[in-house]
Amino acid sequence: MSGRHWHILGAGAMGCLFARMLQGTGCEVTLLFREKPTDATGTIVVEEGESIVEVPVALSANADSGAIDYLVVCTKAYEIAGAIGQVAHRINGKTQIVIAANGMGYLEDAQRASGEATLFCCTTTEGAYRTAPLHVRHAGRGRTLLGKPGGGEAPLWMEDWTNSPLAAQWEGAIEAALWHKLAINCAINPLTAVHRCLNGELADRPVLRQQVDALCAEIAGISRAAGFHKTAHNIHTDALLVIASTAQNRSSMLQDTLAGRRTEIDYITGHLLAVAAAWGVDAPRHEDLYRRVLAISNVPV
Repeated sequence: MSGRHWHILGAGAMGCLFARMLQGTGCEVTLLFREKPTDATGTIVVEEGESIVEVPVALSANADSGAIDYLVVCTKAYEIAGAIGQVAHRINGKTQIVIAANGMGYLEDAQRASGEATLFCCTTTEGAYRTAPLHVRHAGRGRTLLGKPGGGEAPLWMEDWTNSPLAAQWEGAIEAALWHKLAINCAINPLTAVHRCLNGELADRPVLRQQVDALCAEIAGISRAAGFHKTAHNIHTDALLVIASTAQNRSSMLQDTLAGRRTEIDYITGHLLAVAAAWGVDAPRHEDLYRRVLAISNVPV
């Protein structure tokens, strides 16, 4: 038992899953909310297979007082800076912040909102979705990577993650890991949103499979120019593997468009296009897909 106290911003599927896993190592965990919770404690329910685990957890409002030493941010990418800003009065130069979000391109704004706190990044392939408030279905096991932008040794708190039921490990080149996940998301999520289809249909329908191949070819060129050679070499194979392993899944971008919510397209395809422009690489298929997702979002950005 480390005795560390982790606060978690974002009580969605991953926030609740991480809370349950960290609490399993003996850490104290508090879920943070925009509004003052009715009760000071709640119960996280995690279903996995036939098992159901119930874990009591402390609840707190962002506006409450009390310093935060260890913070995990599990919000949408476009909400990160604002969410951190709501707890800015509770963080300081000693605060360690782990950002677990889709996409890339949010770190600069997050650092401004965080002041002198130290930022870390997290990417995971754990499968989970929320079925009700604080109620999560753990649909698939995956791997969780944490690291510090720019590299560095694992901090002492990393033991809380490696000792948890998560398959978690420190990644010295976290930017490359984030880029690889971004690349796969770029090949899958926008297509599923535009065509209103499950992930598996991207491989089953010949026309969509051709589009995946064309998107991967552009991703490979951008990755090569930006120095992400492993992604450039593996993107075709890895994208198809993810499509196969998540065949029955609705991507988060498809779920957002169906629900009329803002998508994370600016931090997924938008970031890919920004990198492409910086390196002078054309990506017309991704540009077209980006415009099409914006057109169906119906939510002002």
